[in-house]
Amino acid sequence: MRTFTRCFQESVITPMKQTVQIRCKNNKKTQEVAIGSTLSDVYSQFNLNMSYGPMCAKVNNKVEGLNYRLYHNKIVEFLDLYSSSGSRNYTRTLFFVLCKAVGDLYPSGSVVIDIPVSNGYYCNLKIGRPVTMQDVDNLRNRMQQIIDAAIPIRRHEVPTEDAIRLFSDLGTHSKVKLLETMGSLYTTYYDLDGYVDYFYGALLTNTSQLHLFGLEKYYDGLLLRIPSVNDPSRLGEMIRQDKMFEVFKEHHRWQHILGVGTVGEFNAAIQNGYATEIINVSEALQEKKIAYIADEIANRKDIKMVLIAGPSSSGKTTTCKRLSIQLLTNGIRPVQVSLDDYFVDRENTPKDEKGDYDYESLYALNIPLLNQQLKELFNGDEVELPRYNFQTGRSEKSGNKLRLGEHDILVVEGIHALNPELTAQIPDEQKFRVYASALTTILLDTHNYIPTTDNRLLRRIIRDVKYRGCSAADTIRRWPSVRAGENKWIFPYQENADAMFNTAMIYELSAIKMQADAALEQVSERCDEYAEAYRLRKFLRYFVSIPFDTLPSISLLREFLGGSSFTY
Repeated sequence: MRTFTRCFQESVITPMKQTVQIRCKNNKKTQEVAIGSTLSDVYSQFNLNMSYGPMCAKVNNKVEGLNYRLYHNKIVEFLDLYSSSGSRNYTRTLFFVLCKAVGDLYPSGSVVIDIPVSNGYYCNLKIGRPVTMQDVDNLRNRMQQIIDAAIPIRRHEVPTEDAIRLFSDLGTHSKVKLLETMGSLYTTYYDLDGYVDYFYGALLTNTSQLHLFGLEKYYDGLLLRIPSVNDPSRLGEMIRQDKMFEVFKEHHRWQHILGVGTVGEFNAAIQNGYATEIINVSEALQEKKIAYIADEIANRKDIKMVLIAGPSSSGKTTTCKRLSIQLLTNGIRPVQVSLDDYFVDRENTPKDEKGDYDYESLYALNIPLLNQQLKELFNGDEVELPRYNFQTGRSEKSGNKLRLGEHDILVVEGIHALNPELTAQIPDEQKFRVYASALTTILLDTHNYIPTTDNRLLRRIIRDVKYRGCSAADTIRRWPSVRAGENKWIFPYQENADAMFNTAMIYELSAIKMQADAALEQVSERCDEYAEAYRLRKFLRYFVSIPFDTLPSISLLREFLGGSSFTY
């Protein structure tokens, strides 16, 4: 009894630990900080100097906002505006400030954060009349006032039923539907001087952290511009993307047909038994678009070749196969030529800044030979196609001879297909260019868009795990270099297209959810790629699952999920 009493007394008087140990990856130092400190507090104590940061931080390889509090020993890495996570936090905070400004100036109006375009975001301002230049000036000035006032952005975590009640009272029904169909116990929302909103992901902690933005009139709405990822001291270059913009608008019209524009509406429709109808109508609309492109090619009698380009995991291969079927229905026989067979010998391949062979470069291809053979084919001559030996790294004769018939048309698929230099010696009237990409148009809610790159990354993760023996971590690790190549070799030429084809499906993320989640789950918490895997898994939780075996056998998604009737 005496021993028990003494032990009990010792446990009572032992002081609780008042500090936690934080290891900072930025400067490889470790410090004791007060328990309950925020990441903002910790950043100050480590005396770091980030020109454009911190925007957020990785805490044990999970990205958290700067208001995150530390109650246990952690490994922390602060992220600036050059990072994708930091850029996302900055952009979401700009959305919040824009929404607050709209609420201040147009209390009965609303705004939809809609389409990523022209190095910014198209925002649909609904104020009961056409948007004027004066409206844009007023909103820009109000946003700057909010930023200059250095207003704290407060984070609240409440039971989801309380959040649903709050947004229901505010009349923001797209958020209500999203929260109702998610199944989460708790929900985080943000407060900016009395204006409350919900965002997917963390925000900055004060409006003064927004050092730069732009707001322009764009078509019938607004273009919100953000700092360049490469140079945050300036805005991203504003470029016209009229054709891309029209593709987004076209898919919004399709969503209107389906009666589904946000994830909350989509989830509710699936839960109410409309999955098959949504899949069938989505596939039919996509097939109708492919048939329209084939008809357009058939009606232009001078066309001798179809060029199909698009970024990684955009579904170019299936697009090519389905377009070929539709060309056949028009009496045209498609003949495919692979650009992979036109690689130059390995020792002649250009090198990148690291001194490695740059196989993504346009000049890794034998452009003179390609143009010479194209001209000969279009003149009715027979050519022997080359074959590239990837083992030896040399171009060889294939023995495969080709002559085009009266009703034949060449189909060329590759990342450089829309680059004018690739087929510079072929007259434009003989070419029809198709740009294929997965342009996600469904919104989480009216203030939360879905990045199109996330859609393609999830496709690529599934494909690489399933068919290429690469883990999700490997794919995530390589993704920044893939994106850099796209920015250099693909995106600058997308507006050259005669037709744009959106390969994304409104139901897609629900259909790929199970396979993607299983692949992402294998990423170890100890590797750097865990932060992105964790973010993507959190994102997928917004969607109700659809069994992928309900998809048609010719669905473009089967290029990634498996079970296609096409051979790849």
